[in-house]
Amino acid sequence: MIEMTLREIADVVGGTLHDVPDPAVTVTGAVEFDSRRINPGDLFLAMPGEHADGHDFAAAAVAAGAAAVLAARPVGVPAIVVTPAGAAPSRAMALAHDRDGSGAAVLAALAKLARVNIDRLVAGGLTVVGVTGSSGKTSTKDLLASVLAPLGPVVAPPGSFNNELGHPWTALRADAATGFLVLELSARGPGHIKALTEIAPPTIGVVLNVGTAHLGEFGSREAIAQAKGELVEALAPSGVAVLNADDPNVAAMASRTQARVVTVGQSTGADVRATGVVLDSDARARFTLHAKGSEVPVRLAVHGEHQVGNALSAAAVALECGADPETVARALSGARIASAHRMDVRTRADGVTVVNDSYNANPDSVRAALKALVSMAKEADRRTWAVLGEMAELGEESVIEHDRIGRLAVRLDVDRLIVVGTGRPAHALHQGAVMEGSWGEESVLVPDIEAAIAVLDDEIAAGDVVLVKASNSAGLWAVAQHLVAAPGAGTEAAV
Repeated sequence: MIEMTLREIADVVGGTLHDVPDPAVTVTGAVEFDSRRINPGDLFLAMPGEHADGHDFAAAAVAAGAAAVLAARPVGVPAIVVTPAGAAPSRAMALAHDRDGSGAAVLAALAKLARVNIDRLVAGGLTVVGVTGSSGKTSTKDLLASVLAPLGPVVAPPGSFNNELGHPWTALRADAATGFLVLELSARGPGHIKALTEIAPPTIGVVLNVGTAHLGEFGSREAIAQAKGELVEALAPSGVAVLNADDPNVAAMASRTQARVVTVGQSTGADVRATGVVLDSDARARFTLHAKGSEVPVRLAVHGEHQVGNALSAAAVALECGADPETVARALSGARIASAHRMDVRTRADGVTVVNDSYNANPDSVRAALKALVSMAKEADRRTWAVLGEMAELGEESVIEHDRIGRLAVRLDVDRLIVVGTGRPAHALHQGAVMEGSWGEESVLVPDIEAAIAVLDDEIAAGDVVLVKASNSAGLWAVAQHLVAAPGAGTEAAV
């Protein structure tokens, strides 16, 4: 963040100084909510958590070099204290551990601080890029960081820091040296994306797709589209809306923005377009990028045909920021997904390929991952395994959507399916596969991770390809990590 004195920060957030000998002390570092990551000059954020309260670690943070603490109560060390009274309600803090509203108060203060930081940096030339969509946000964020890097310093969130805490925290990582700030925006209800855009108003807004993620919260795909479109509604007339021409729900958002619209996709009329898409034996796409009157070849290093749309969105942003098509193509060809557990492909010394896509799952992303799995195995006729857990937040459609995924696995001719879980969704996924075809024991329902690992250890063979995917809460990344580190597997290699 930009350097600010404790007095300036208190004025910005509407707080009071407690135990501060010198209000002119300057915060020269970052804002951190983990006391173990504090560096000299940082500002420590005292957040109440479900299992621990950041206020209890305030003294340790100051001892580690924090200039002060942003807190909801005095903590016995230099602090800027904000009170729950008047704090904006927060869906992130609307939990049992925030009964007194202290978490909401600290988050509201954090949002105010982030907004001042962004406003001052934008005045100095910072470009803020916001990305939303039902799936692909994190992969696109990583691609954006790669294609924008040749143009200047980039700040992007690690993983999926895309809510009321992670969003302003990332915005405060930007400083006077930052050229581009890339932000993910998530939503579990109407107004959530709008609130995030008020923390860091975007210069460029990217909408990837409208799918069925969080269907339980929204109730319909139309409601999801309405929420995702809040991003482009927040753009100024001088801004740019990058919209997926291949998704009718996204393309329709052009009427909801004052900004200039740039379309991407494989549709003939898209402004930034891909043609001749083919996949190699590791499901990495090659295509011709059409943009700005040029045609340049791209060979992605990331896996899955669904990454083509993500790459086009990243390309469109970079082109709007001044890159030429050739530079964009080179950057895309070398870009990898930096965030953990997202289409992370590792091939063991014995030839077993493990596709760890276990960070999150919704019907659209699972379909894309299954297609990538089959593509990777097709050329060499390798045996395929799909280890799938439950997809969360699908509401009343959960059983139906899980049944559809089970049936799709059969239609795609996945050789073996391991469904992990004990609830109705897991049973529906397994039964969908069984009912779709005469699989017999090709689909197996197991209660937990240990049981899934036992099946794999007993039956996996050299050359097999294994996809591991579920919502993050299922913890199936442990299956992928076990496979990669299995005794006798040899040294792993990233594909």
